[in-house]
Amino acid sequence: MIVKLDKVRKRFEHEWVIKDLTFTFTSGKAYAILGPNGSGKSTLMQLISGAVSPSVGTISYSFDNKNIPVENIFRQVSYSGPYIQLVEEMTLMEHIRFHKQFKPFRQNLHENDILALTGLSHHADRQVRNFSSGMKQRVKLALSILSDTPILLLDEPATNLDDAGLNWYLNLLVQHRLSRLVIVSSNRPEEYSFCDEQLSILDYK
Repeated sequence: MIVKLDKVRKRFEHEWVIKDLTFTFTSGKAYAILGPNGSGKSTLMQLISGAVSPSVGTISYSFDNKNIPVENIFRQVSYSGPYIQLVEEMTLMEHIRFHKQFKPFRQNLHENDILALTGLSHHADRQVRNFSSGMKQRVKLALSILSDTPILLLDEPATNLDDAGLNWYLNLLVQHRLSRLVIVSSNRPEEYSFCDEQLSILDYK
């Protein structure tokens, strides 16, 4: 998978959040998008995901030398972010089964395999509304990392995770990042220590 940004700019009302960003992301590598809170990291992640359109410039996608229209790129993307909500009334297992209807899991993993990999097996039939913030973050990360997609976008992935949760996230990602395009948005080094390249959002202001 190749994602190319060419002279991308993004404006909200009268404020330019991103200016003149030209960059190419390729599969098999992990990238860290760095910058302070409110600097535009999440906006860039949403641009890359196709959820938001650039005000100026273009973003193109190709896989196996075939161009992918932006309206279809959602099929190739898994996305986790602190602002993405779970369905509070669903149980953990219901979430896993619901997610599977839209995104198959990697390596033909079974629903019970996904449950085990969350580290939350004892809470399979518990509604997510009763989960702690750290448990909810584990669910969001597991569903995104374990989805069979070539693009994996992780916005502030260690939000609400304790030390055990951080180690769980890093170990799960190491096992499931090969040959994928992984992009991590963060200002915490422990979240992106494995990344091959870094991109500072402040360079495009």
